[in-house]
Parts: sequence; structure tokens; C-alpha cells
Amino acid sequence: MSKCPMDFDFFKEETLNCPYEFYETLQEQAPVYQLPDTNIFMVTRHADVKRLLKDTETYSNNFSDQLKGPEPDSAVTEIYAKAWQPVDTMITADPPRHRAYRTLVNKVFSAKRVNEMEAYMTAIVHELIDGFIEKGECDFVRDFTTPLPVYVIADQLGVPRKDLKAFKRWSDAFARRLSQLATPEEQIEDAENIVEFQFYFADMIAARRESPKDDMISDLVSATINDPDTGETRPLNMEELQSILQQFLVAGNETTTSAITGGMVSLIQNPEQLKALQQDPSKIPNAVEEILRMESPSAGMWRVVKKDSEIEGVKIPEGSLLMLRYHAANRDRALFSKPNDIDIDRDNANDHIAFGQGIHFCPGAMLARKEMNVAFEALLSRLTNFSINEQASDLSYWPNIVLRGLKELHIGFDQRSSHAMASPEAEALTVE
Repeated sequence: MSKCPMDFDFFKEETLNCPYEFYETLQEQAPVYQLPDTNIFMVTRHADVKRLLKDTETYSNNFSDQLKGPEPDSAVTEIYAKAWQPVDTMITADPPRHRAYRTLVNKVFSAKRVNEMEAYMTAIVHELIDGFIEKGECDFVRDFTTPLPVYVIADQLGVPRKDLKAFKRWSDAFARRLSQLATPEEQIEDAENIVEFQFYFADMIAARRESPKDDMISDLVSATINDPDTGETRPLNMEELQSILQQFLVAGNETTTSAITGGMVSLIQNPEQLKALQQDPSKIPNAVEEILRMESPSAGMWRVVKKDSEIEGVKIPEGSLLMLRYHAANRDRALFSKPNDIDIDRDNANDHIAFGQGIHFCPGAMLARKEMNVAFEALLSRLTNFSINEQASDLSYWPNIVLRGLKELHIGFDQRSSHAMASPEAEALTVE
């Protein structure tokens, strides 16, 4: 007997871990589904998600309250009160307010800047591989997919290498806060880390105002915007800078880590696809799009309903929440044949919406794609005969409604070709 939507609990870890039957059931029976005992409507079909992402008049990005999660206890509130309070800049801002910040951030993530980073990214990738290639095995998340994007975004922000462990700890705190599944004790720990992050970057912002450098923080500090409320030209204030930096922190590393890790698992589990990719590296760019489609590290995004509306015949009251499920949309059988199978030659792989759509399309998409292409080119050129150490690996996903990432991946491999000896800095390129 086939299942119905009520047979699944979206908020349970087992569903978040393996949601594909749930997604297919919703797409067939209830493409706009009100999660039981909530005011949340989940949208799972690709066409619907894509259309709704563009309707900012009806469905607002101002979901700051959802990012905070359930009402924290007084201890958590007191910790956050010590620092700067959230303001709506990019991800939680609607037009016309959104435009002021997005224009600025687009300049920071310009195509010219990203393309000029390719040689630098390639050097980091090969140093990381140098650090474990002689062992024939590695903790792939710890040794490769975590340090790569952390190094890239931290370097671009101007964070010294000695502070990278703290940088990763702060990023994890923001990601767990997004999960809305943290325990009370974890909420306190996350609040302390987030406040620590704010004071660290407040000091760096002050230093860059005094002495600018060639990094993103200097760009942001020296930039001006047209005030969304008054229209006057002014520099970004501290609250705005903190908000933008927080978004850079999470979007700049958590999602790329997850995409590369999940992509490696899919390729190892499908050796014919992996072999084809190694034989013809020109397929890597399309394979990256296919991995983004399958993994969708930003698994879904919130919208707040601004006025009574109707989607697929379902009435949505004003004040309701939409969960636009990118992960489900990117596995929609109406658009992608055999959506749960990786196909590096899929001719419409880049129809995915892993980076969103419309005015809120991820500004760091070009950077993420560049990192993924550079990573897989290096890995597949230098290593072969990949295998997953099943006993050492935890191939479950972190419990998180918005972000999706594997907990652990240990792999074995053989060297494919000779390369330079491990650099003396390689050991330092691991972020615990």
C-alpha cells in the first residue's frame, strides 16, 4: 500500500536523513502541503518553487524570526544582548531595501575577482592533497572539504590563518542555530560563539577603517550605500556589516563543504560515473551542476506570506510560512529523469535551483562553482581507486531544516600520478 504525506514527520531526523520517498509522495499527492500542527506549507515541485521565489510581493524574505528559532530562554537572550542586534540586509530583506545591499555584495563577488582566484584556489587544493596523499586514506571532511572553503572565504575576508579554528567554530554555531533543532545547552554555546564572532569582527572592522587592505572587509568598510530608509548615501553601519559578514561566513563555507562531500560519496558509489569523469575531465563542470542538483546543500528556504494567496489550489492565509524545498524541487521527476541517480552527462543538470532564483540568487554561486571545479579536477587527476571506509564513516546528515550536510566521510585511494612532495605548510591546512 502506498504511503501518504501523514506517514512522514518532516522534523524527525530519519526523514531529514533520507527524505526522498517523502518528497516523491508530496509531489504526487500534495505538492503544497501543510505540515501537521503548524502554519508551515511545504512546496516541493520545481516549477512552483521557481515561480514563488520570484514573487516577492506576496512571499516575503523577511523571515528573521524563523532564523532565531523557538523563543530562547533568558540566558540565551542575555548573551545576545551583549553584542549587535540583527538587521535585515540580504537574505532577509525585500525590495527595495534588498537592492541596496545586493548591489554592494555583487561588487565584492565580481566575476573578475572570482576568476582571478583560480590559481590561488588550485594551490590550496594541492597543498591539502599533499597533506594526506602518502597515507592512502583521509578523513575527507576534516582534511579536505572543511579547510578548502574555510581557507578561501577566511583569506578573502582577511582573517589570519592562526584564527581559522575559531572561524570554523563560529560558522558551526551559525549553522546549528539555523537548524532550529539545538538543545537549550547548545543554544547557549552557540550564542556565546556568535557574540565572540561579532566582537572579533568589530575589532577587524575598526582596524580596516584605519588601515585598509586588499580584502573583502576593507571593500565593505570603504563602500557606501543609498540608505534604504532615507535614500541618503552613507557607509554601512556596524549592524549591517555584522549581518553581511555572518551570511558570508555560513554561505561561504558550510554549503561548499557539504556539496563536495556529498558529490564524492555519489561518485564513489557510482564507479562507472567516476571512471567516466576521470577519463574525460571536460565533463567536470557539468558534473558539478549535477552534484549541486542532487546535494542541494541549501535544502530549503523560508518565505513569509504577506497576503492571502492560493498555490496549486491550496489556500494560504496571510502570516503563514512557506518552506520552499529546493532539495525536493531538484529531484522533481517532472523535470529530471531518474532524479535520485547521479548522471554526469545530464543535459539539464544546470536547471537546478540549488542557489535559489530571482533577486535572492546566491551572490557566492560563482565562487562555490569555482571551488568545486578546482577541487574535483585536482582530486580526480591525482587520486584513483576511491573507496569509502564504511566502519569509520558516519554517512548520516546533520539534523538541520535549512542546510544539508554529511557528518563524516573517510575514504581510501591510490595515487594516480606523481606530484610535488608535501609542502611544509600542508599540515596546517586542517581545520579541526
